[in-house]
Amino acid sequence: MGQEIKVTGLVLNAGNIGEFDKRVTLLTKERGRITAFARGAKKATSPYAAACQPLTFGEFSLYEGRSSFNLMWADVGHYFEGVKEDLLLVSYGSYFCEFASYLTRENNDEKEILKLLYLSLRALEKKTIDPKLIRRVFEIKLMALYGQGMEVFCCTQCGSTEDLSCFDSSAGGILCSNCRKSGGRAVHISGSAVYTLQFILSSPPEKLYTFRVSKEVLKELDSVSESFLKQYVSHHFKSLDFLKLL
Repeated sequence: MGQEIKVTGLVLNAGNIGEFDKRVTLLTKERGRITAFARGAKKATSPYAAACQPLTFGEFSLYEGRSSFNLMWADVGHYFEGVKEDLLLVSYGSYFCEFASYLTRENNDEKEILKLLYLSLRALEKKTIDPKLIRRVFEIKLMALYGQGMEVFCCTQCGSTEDLSCFDSSAGGILCSNCRKSGGRAVHISGSAVYTLQFILSSPPEKLYTFRVSKEVLKELDSVSESFLKQYVSHHFKSLDFLKLL
């Protein structure tokens, strides 16, 4: 027998089904990533048409059937209008949602990833931090919450916490200067960048978007995150294609 359940979550994406219906993917606090069908959501008179838009956060009531969920009603808490009204920001937000959707699963505990996604969208909306920095913080923290975090507190080869000055994605993180000599794939990384990585990985999501970095450090974070994702994420994100054009 089916039952009605209530979940708190964010719409990751939505697609049309037939002439009047929509299919929405939600990242929820209670059930992880789930897909639900919204009957009649394409109609202008639908009571939850607005709630089926991507980047919408709120409480959703779902009817849980044998093999699918059906949306019954929604109480929206945040539409992220400030993100949706800006082409650049909505492109970043779409990428964050696509990345989160790729890594999360149904019936997994994804509460921390949902919190990270929500706070990252809020950071975009506030427009007080460079969205490029928000992107790198999101990527680095998301991978750690997923269970594939980079090692930045000690050398991945010898365990030393001194002279951490290189990053090698194939080694999983930071190397000390001595261990770099045994391989040529590591790139130099400044002490400021190492400290920034340590802060990102040791801080709760609520504290992540409270700092800024120099252009030089942001460039290093770009290089570190790009190489790490290339090493450990074998997926092409379509939203990045559009973001690169902006």
